[in-house]
Amino acid sequence: MLPVTEKRISMGLTPAAAVILALIFCWRPSSAQEAKAKPPILVKVVVVAMFERGEDTGDTPGEYQYWVEREHLEEILPMPAGYHNLRMNPDGVLGLLAGVGTAKAAASVMALGLDPRFDLSKAYWLIAGIGGGDPADVSLGSAVWVDRVIDGDLAFEIDARQIPRDWSTGYVPLGKSTPFEQPMNLARAGVFATNPGLTAWALALTRDTELRDSEDLKKFRSRFAGFPNALRPPFVTRGDQVTASTFWHGSKMEEWANEWAKYYSDGKANYMVCGMEDSGTLQALTFLNQAGRVDFERVLVLRTVSNYDREAPGLSVAESLKNLAAGNYSAYFQALNAAEVVGDRVVRDIVVHWQQRAIEIPHAP
Repeated sequence: MLPVTEKRISMGLTPAAAVILALIFCWRPSSAQEAKAKPPILVKVVVVAMFERGEDTGDTPGEYQYWVEREHLEEILPMPAGYHNLRMNPDGVLGLLAGVGTAKAAASVMALGLDPRFDLSKAYWLIAGIGGGDPADVSLGSAVWVDRVIDGDLAFEIDARQIPRDWSTGYVPLGKSTPFEQPMNLARAGVFATNPGLTAWALALTRDTELRDSEDLKKFRSRFAGFPNALRPPFVTRGDQVTASTFWHGSKMEEWANEWAKYYSDGKANYMVCGMEDSGTLQALTFLNQAGRVDFERVLVLRTVSNYDREAPGLSVAESLKNLAAGNYSAYFQALNAAEVVGDRVVRDIVVHWQQRAIEIPHAP
């Protein structure tokens, strides 16, 4: 028999063409291509935090640091399309620092959700952050499992100096001409409801969690005479959230938030806590659920109370805001700790019982 090259020459191929053909037949995928062919990383829980003050570890903490340190999220995974690198531990817990504000959070969650490196089809999502609390319902350092996230940004607004005398607020629902005009149009609302059975399960699992208190918190709470829940030590509860990209503050704005929540829920919602990003995060997760990338029924939202959303009786709103603007959240460290301590009980349960949790979403008995 003729050698391969001679056979190819005899078939009309030049020596150079024969060599190229031989290289093609002998080609094997490179290590990079083999890596691309690896199955995606199975994720059991995604923990979403919104801000960090400095480094991920070892300095003054933001919402992310306690999770990184206590969950040992030591593997760093670059995510150029998002706000921050991802972090993961061997248990299948993935940490996402989404960024402050609705836009960053929505974009970062979408970037992770579409990342082909990860299998998120059975992953539980825990959005865990701090926020302002309504003293009618919660105390400083308390934790609220959220049933509904209601977007407070989708509105018309009139300047406070021009609000008609018979209006209770300058915020008007989109498509309406007066505050809280009926009938309510849910299509323009931006209301995201979590799985009530899963949220009830999370509350039942964590209700007895011991939360940090202090003498300073007791003194601050004592200013809210006439608000029984505000005077209580920190506790775990369940309620609804109003989000807004504008950091609002004061009793009048609190009245608006309560009415806004009731308006967009046919009177069913009880506003307890406020935050910025969760409407954007849940909007992204809604779209990812439509695309089959995530299961929205596995989403939990936890907000812990770092400050009250209004002034204490006898104090002006301006003075109250001045303290907040300086970063003096009354229960900043207690709220950060509560978010991790309460949330981690859920994360640990999912990881430990993964064989069951992967196929069956838990619900309250």
